[in-house]
Amino acid sequence: MRLSSVFIPFCAFASAAVLSLGAAWVAAGAVEESSERAVRTELDRDALTWADVDTNGLLVFLIGTAPTEAARFQALSAAGRVVDSARVIDQIDIVDSDGIAPPRFSVELLRNDTGISMIGLLPADVDREQLVADISRALPEVPLADLLEIADYPVPDGLEDALTYAVSVLRVLDRSKISIEAGRVTIKGAVENEDARRRVEADLARRAEDTLRLALDITAPRPVISPFTLRFIKDGDGIRFDACAAPTDEDRAQILKAAAEAGLAGKLDCRLGLGSPTSEWGTATAHGIRAIHELGGGSITFADADVTLFALEGTDQALFDRVVGALEADLPEVFVVNATLPVPPEAAPEGIPEFVATRSPEGEVQLRGRINSEIARTTADSFARAAFGSATVRTTARVDENLPATWSSRVLAGLEALSRLSNGAVTITPDALSITGNTGNQNASSEIAGLLADKLGDSEEFDIAITYQEKLDPLLGIPTPEECEAQIVEIIGDRKITFEPGSATLDAATQDIMDEIAELLQLCGDIPLVIAGHTDSQGREEMNLQLSQDRAQAVADALRQRRVLTASYEVRGYGEEQPIASNDTEEGREANRRIEFKLRRPEPVAETETTLESIEESAPTDETSQTDGAEDTSDGQN
Repeated sequence: MRLSSVFIPFCAFASAAVLSLGAAWVAAGAVEESSERAVRTELDRDALTWADVDTNGLLVFLIGTAPTEAARFQALSAAGRVVDSARVIDQIDIVDSDGIAPPRFSVELLRNDTGISMIGLLPADVDREQLVADISRALPEVPLADLLEIADYPVPDGLEDALTYAVSVLRVLDRSKISIEAGRVTIKGAVENEDARRRVEADLARRAEDTLRLALDITAPRPVISPFTLRFIKDGDGIRFDACAAPTDEDRAQILKAAAEAGLAGKLDCRLGLGSPTSEWGTATAHGIRAIHELGGGSITFADADVTLFALEGTDQALFDRVVGALEADLPEVFVVNATLPVPPEAAPEGIPEFVATRSPEGEVQLRGRINSEIARTTADSFARAAFGSATVRTTARVDENLPATWSSRVLAGLEALSRLSNGAVTITPDALSITGNTGNQNASSEIAGLLADKLGDSEEFDIAITYQEKLDPLLGIPTPEECEAQIVEIIGDRKITFEPGSATLDAATQDIMDEIAELLQLCGDIPLVIAGHTDSQGREEMNLQLSQDRAQAVADALRQRRVLTASYEVRGYGEEQPIASNDTEEGREANRRIEFKLRRPEPVAETETTLESIEESAPTDETSQTDGAEDTSDGQN
């Protein structure tokens, strides 16, 4: 056999093998390159810039450090869209979870007629069960739905304080939304009227610690104003509104624009309310204000559909006729104008009759001057005693039967106006009625103007000079819970709340103390107060415990009878458990028989734990008052 017959086929096969190997190598490289390029493009399209790609033959390796598990899965999905997922090898690491930023923890408390719902996310270290228990204790009759989620992260600073505050104010509003974050609480709710809104806002603000950011959005329906009154004056004392009411924001803007054009400067405002006699109130009252400005001064009063205009003495008759005629033409038909141009009086005779009622800052009321009949004098005295209190009124007015027939009605209207002031005076003469004084009610001028316009009619002129003083505003003068606690101690002083021997019946001598405490607590409002009863150690322990509970309850009942809202109060009897003096002496036993008033404060939190501060259920430790009376212990009861 010749060598060539074997060598030639061998060479052919070898050459084919080399060519096939080369072609396979080239094809594999092309597949690797195209797979890497396609996967990298897909990762870039999904903004997964942290991921990298490597290939080895048909295998595609994903490498890098993903910020989250979700991002890792997104990268694998992106690669699987362009190559067979079986070819994708996962070599991705995940960022250590300790370095991940915690979520935003927040809770919403929603309260309505059906109950309370808790929605949101809390750290696992917050005592969720204690939070539920605190809400249930604050509103035991209201159903609670717990829809909270939990995440295992540290408690952010300020979150527990915000939760504690939110629970403490949950009972203030029957319909509310309380949003809680670390160091911040946002409260939205609705109340029945404007006075309630101011009272609730003041109450919520005084409860908040300085470190807590509080946002309030409390709404109230617009009040019904009757009569719907606007009174604008321009005279020697300046330009002012004695009363200003508007049905809409648009009407208010018209009124204030007209007043500014007439020269009224400074902060201008009108009360929004219901009761306007026409939808054109803003246009009509703006015409009236412009009429007074054009006359050069005077006063105009809109009381529902009645319009009373008084020009200044000495106003030109032709100017008066022209301005009043134009006003009557411009006003809608519903309005009736009564315009007066005063005639300069002759020299007034000496001894012009007048009636004066004064109310001092201490509350003393004096009625003096003249009144037109004995019946009118008795009526005025009775009215004043009903309005101001019998013990504060002194009447020295004398009867003058020559006074005008409307004198007594003007006296009663003036006294009613005076009753709305903290202090002041009403002066009535045959031609005018004036009222001056101070008040803590921002709407007093408007209310009194409406009252006088309604009582006196459109033929009487009156003047109002009332000053609002913030210090007299009862809503702004509400003491804090801590101040209330301290003031109870001051009220009691060296006195004691006493009971009949061996019983839970309050002693008659204690009534004055209870009256003073009730008056303070009415001002304090809804505070977390604990009324605690204590006895000495004489008698059986069980009887002492029950007696202390009954006496504390008797004090709470006495406060409730004096119209104190006690829903937030706790009544506790401790019997002989917490003496403050030795029971071996009569003086010590006397000291141990007491009633204490103190605030319910959060329990201290252990350093090794992070829990929601709950309402204190342990016994009071800081004495605020020792106020129980001496009693007969011969029967073994303390």
